Amino acid sequence: MADRLHIDLVLLAPIATLAVMGMFVLFSAADGDWSTIVRQGRNFVIGFGVFLVIAQVRLETMERLAPILYFAALLLLFLVPFLGVGSKGAQRWLSLGLISFQPSEIMKVMMPLAVAAWIVRHGLPPRPGITLTSLLIIGFPAALIASQPDLGTAILVAAGGMFVVFMSGVSWWQIMSGAVAAIVCVWPAWLYLLRDYQKQRILTLFDPEADKLGAGWNIIQSKTAIGSGGWSGKGWLQGTQSQLDFLPESQTDFIIAVLAEEWGLRGVLCLLILYGLIVARGLWISFTAQTSYGRLLASALTLTFCVYVVVNMGMVAGILPVVGVPLPLVSFGGTSIVTLLLGFGILSAISTERRIIAQ
Repeated sequence: MADRLHIDLVLLAPIATLAVMGMFVLFSAADGDWSTIVRQGRNFVIGFGVFLVIAQVRLETMERLAPILYFAALLLLFLVPFLGVGSKGAQRWLSLGLISFQPSEIMKVMMPLAVAAWIVRHGLPPRPGITLTSLLIIGFPAALIASQPDLGTAILVAAGGMFVVFMSGVSWWQIMSGAVAAIVCVWPAWLYLLRDYQKQRILTLFDPEADKLGAGWNIIQSKTAIGSGGWSGKGWLQGTQSQLDFLPESQTDFIIAVLAEEWGLRGVLCLLILYGLIVARGLWISFTAQTSYGRLLASALTLTFCVYVVVNMGMVAGILPVVGVPLPLVSFGGTSIVTLLLGFGILSAISTERRIIAQ
């Protein structure tokens, strides 16, 4: 049955388990609000539906449609400044009446699709001109997203494209040239590109106690919640930081602090094991893919997901700046969940493509 539906059960099992675990954590973070759980359940139903549909699509079809999908996502990003819906000082959403969505989340998947198609079309390893064009394909939408402003998502979108470039076998002199260029751009970016609140978040990383009731509040409260959980936690629905509303953004960006406080270190380890199983399966699909496009795409999607997890956990633990990245499949969110499951559907399609070709 699974083979006929082109579903990779080894990939789907930890994803479904993580979704269920995330619903329990979200219920506590939302103070037992059933409407939040119902909306999150709807997000997962839509997401798994997208997973099932995209898993039926042949890889060659994705490669052929990749440029069209990329430019469609780019058009949506262009529309955000003119037709977008603002929230909390940022304009990132487009509204279609009944639903609102973030075009930047869609670009997370369209980016590796397009960059992989471009590089594979011109042969591996890519020539310097192809690499430069790939960087332009990556940089343009990333800059649009950063201007919304949404630096966290811009980093993830750029990472998705850069992983494709790196895995395509670029020469070391190209890699070192890019690294040097990035280092050179750090100071101008600090002076002219970063906004004041973004600079403050970076400075707060080094000394959150300097502004306990302001910029440092989120980090201090999240670290307090994580540390107070100990090994076994305080018990489900028993967390003081989250239940007494000391912890900000407990349903989204800082939800792992809720999990750590109530489920303890063992709960966090269970979460990491599930994430590890997903990443390991994604990399295995990449290694066993039968085409260059499949290998590049699978590795980029998997590594971007891994970065997603690392950035969220790092910022909540106070070792990375707060950049507004939710915890995958656990934080409340519609577009992020659907696009994540869209990416996993592509991985399942690549895995199934391998079995079809082998037959």
